[in-house]
Amino acid sequence: MIFKPSWFSDDKIMVSTAPTCGLTKGGRLLPIVDATTGKRVQETDQDTGELVDAIDDKLLADATALIAGKTTDTLHFVDRKDVDLRCAVPAYYDRRYHEAFQDAMSGPSYEGFSSASLGQLVQDGLITIRGGHGSPSQDQRIGDVPYIKVSDLRAGLVNINPTNRIPLAVAKQFWGGDSSQLIAFDLICPERTSKNIGDFCILLPGQEQVVTTKEIIVIRPGEAANFDAFYLLWALSLKIVRDQWKRVVFMQTNREDVGKRYLEIEIPVPPSAERAADVSKAFRDYYQSIATARENLIAYLNKDKAHHFFVSGGEPVEVTGEEAS
Repeated sequence: MIFKPSWFSDDKIMVSTAPTCGLTKGGRLLPIVDATTGKRVQETDQDTGELVDAIDDKLLADATALIAGKTTDTLHFVDRKDVDLRCAVPAYYDRRYHEAFQDAMSGPSYEGFSSASLGQLVQDGLITIRGGHGSPSQDQRIGDVPYIKVSDLRAGLVNINPTNRIPLAVAKQFWGGDSSQLIAFDLICPERTSKNIGDFCILLPGQEQVVTTKEIIVIRPGEAANFDAFYLLWALSLKIVRDQWKRVVFMQTNREDVGKRYLEIEIPVPPSAERAADVSKAFRDYYQSIATARENLIAYLNKDKAHHFFVSGGEPVEVTGEEAS
């Protein structure tokens, strides 16, 4: 006869998303550090009565709570039918972030708003999502067309590296034509798993003719949308939306692909174009102001050749064909 603990269920699966297990990556004990003082928290050893460092072991706390018939913020039960063994990663079944999103959506701040996943928005024609162009080899990076890597996406902007560019002929091969098919104010984000996934950046006017690495996704409003790119950035950068990425990101490195799990992320959908424009005004003003300031500086630098000063996207890329007409 197989012993079944009191918490065992045939219909549900216990899931712990405890972030710590008492050990560091190097195998040493992981102390609890006070976020205010920066000092290690100490507790009394039950055997010796001496003060010792408290150990950060949330997995042990979950196990102790489970035995006691309790739950914690990181310990919960999931219906067995909702668990796919091909995706047996605890974080994926953590519904706290989705529940927090739903709770916020029912509050007064989002009165009149509905919600939908990115996948549903694509299906309804409200947004479009495309992948990056590709990744040219290191020896091809000797030209004039900027090549954008994941590391170039920082602080809401696309930071073009002047030393990382490729020939126009090579760029056209990755574009599949004469143009990058990117437009000003496109939203760009790393597709692969990393600590900064979910942090979207804006492609400013003058930066359209670039080659983006294949590990990037590009999002823009679709033809049926009643909102613009600035509203999309407002929605995607909300904490209740940004936190949802923690469920679909399985690793903290950039070596494991997120796949299409990001399509499960839900965002608020505005009741009208006017409301969308109103809530996203600060984002619109910020990026349009930067775009105008860039244009003025670029015009000055192009007129007065006395300066050695690089502005991302300030050097025009010559193209041929339809894009040039």
